[in-house]
Amino acid sequence: MRYPGGGGLTAEQRKRREEVRMRAVDLFEEDVKVPWIARELRVSEKSVYQ
Repeated sequence: MRYPGGGGLTAEQRKRREEVRMRAVDLFEEDVKVPWIARELRVSEKSVYQ
């Protein structure tokens, strides 16, 4: 089930989530290994792949 309005997050939390997402994209494009990206951004490896 999807939640309207960003899944119950505040605007600031949505902004932070998007910043993390964009940083992951940059690292992924630089051929940084997924486990390192996950540790650096404090997310799961699965999230990095998504």
